[in-house]
Amino acid sequence: MSTSSHGRVLVTGGASGLGAAIVRALCGAGHDVAFTYRSSAGKAEALIAELAAAHPDRQVTSHALDLADRAALTTFCEELESETWHGLVHNAGQSYDALAAMLSQDRAEAAMQVNFWSLTQIAKAMVRGMIRARSGRIVAIGSVAALQANPGNAAYAASKGALIAYCRTLAVETAKRGVTVNVIAPGFIDTEMMAPYAAHREGMERQIPAGRFAEPDEVAALAAFLMGRTAAYVTGAVLPVDGGLTAMMGVHRS
Repeated sequence: MSTSSHGRVLVTGGASGLGAAIVRALCGAGHDVAFTYRSSAGKAEALIAELAAAHPDRQVTSHALDLADRAALTTFCEELESETWHGLVHNAGQSYDALAAMLSQDRAEAAMQVNFWSLTQIAKAMVRGMIRARSGRIVAIGSVAALQANPGNAAYAASKGALIAYCRTLAVETAKRGVTVNVIAPGFIDTEMMAPYAAHREGMERQIPAGRFAEPDEVAALAAFLMGRTAAYVTGAVLPVDGGLTAMMGVHRS
């Protein structure tokens, strides 16, 4: 069992980028953290070493898991059910860009499995223990793509839209039991995931009211807050962290 007074949190996709920032923020807030990674074993080991030095009293563990592998996910979820958890941050995600008229169902279903179905399975495995304990926190990382349409994003946006609808429903089903369920909807974050768009970055930043991409820790800080005691009345919320992007109509006067 965890020695943390704040309870143990699982973060999916925690080895790099936003996921690693979330793991760091949760450790800093006093949680023990387990995180999954798909292929970044080296980054996972480096993160654990970094946090062991920075927070020697925290337990941080990593687990290799491909959320697209349904059999492996089922086995992992069976293990989760036998343990006590304070929270879940579903951060792992898979992008798929294609115009709606050109969608491949196989590729769209693969993104849906990682972004949405894996969340439902992990949450199902963890939430019963949270309900029994009358305490728990579930946070899913969504996307502004589900709130504002963007050409080429149909499948990805649909997976994140499903995630929002599911989380809001789970929130109302579990609210009386002391469990909160919320979605953070980031805009553009300065991580390796944005590297393919480097040539377009200046133009993209001009369209964001704040005029820049988010730092990963600016999004991670909200996840850490939602895991805390003082966030007990925040549930069923979709919280954009996007520099004003979704607040803006998006029609530019030249």
